[in-house]
Amino acid sequence: MPREIIVVTAAYGNDRIQSAGGQRNLLAVIAAAGADGVEIRRELFTPQELDALPAFAHTLSLLGLFACYSAPEPLCSPDGKLNPLLPTLLSEAAQLNARWLKVSLGHFRNATALAPLKGWLAQHSVALVVENDQTDCGRLAPMSRFSAAVTEQALPIALTFDMANWLWVGDSAQDAARELAPLVRYIHVKAAVPHHYHYRAVALDEAPPSWRDLLRQLPADVPRGIEFPLESRDLVAVTRHYVNLLREE
Repeated sequence: MPREIIVVTAAYGNDRIQSAGGQRNLLAVIAAAGADGVEIRRELFTPQELDALPAFAHTLSLLGLFACYSAPEPLCSPDGKLNPLLPTLLSEAAQLNARWLKVSLGHFRNATALAPLKGWLAQHSVALVVENDQTDCGRLAPMSRFSAAVTEQALPIALTFDMANWLWVGDSAQDAARELAPLVRYIHVKAAVPHHYHYRAVALDEAPPSWRDLLRQLPADVPRGIEFPLESRDLVAVTRHYVNLLREE
C-alpha cells in the first residue's frame, strides 16, 4: 500500500492562507499535488470556516482528501488535569470527519488524570494524537512518561513525532525516535537550521541530509505530514515535488 502523505496547511504560511481566503481554498492545490490528506489548523480558520465545518468536510470529500485536525491546545492544563476544551475539539474534529485530533502534551503529571479520556473518545469516531511541541512540556522526559502511562493503561492514544521540534527544546531527535517510535502514528516531517538564537524551519531541499536518517528510525507505515515551508509561484508544483519525495523516501 502506498505511503500516505499529508500536507499541513500552515506550510503555506499565514499570509498565503489569508490571501487565498482561508484554508478551504487551498484544498484544491493539495489535491492536485497528489497528497492523500490535509492537516487542518484550528488557529488558521476564518470565523466563517469554523462555523461551517460540515461544508469544509464536504469539500474534502469531493477532492478525495482525508483530514486530521490540529488544535493549539494542550492535553493537560497547568493544574495537571485534562484540558476541559477537549470534548469541544473532538466534536469539531468529528464534524470535519477527521481521522484524529492532534494536540500538544501540556502539563502531564500522572496517569490518573487521563482517566476521563476513554469516555470522551468513545463519543466520537476520532482518534487522539499527542505531539512534542517547542516548549519544556514537549521534551523527551515528559513525553516518555506520558507514553509509558498510555501503554500501561491501554489508552487509545498515539504520538505525533515532530522531527525538528527537538532542536527547540535541546533534546536529541535520534534518542527520541529510539524511545518513542513504538507509539508514533503520525510524523511531522520538518527540518530546521540555526537562526539567531533559535531555529527556523526550511524546505527539505535546503536542509542537511540528516533528516533522511532520522526518518528511517521512525515507523515506515504511518502517514507523513509536510510541515516545512512550501513557497513558490506554482504551489501545486512545489507541493507535488515534496509529496513525491516523501512517498518514495
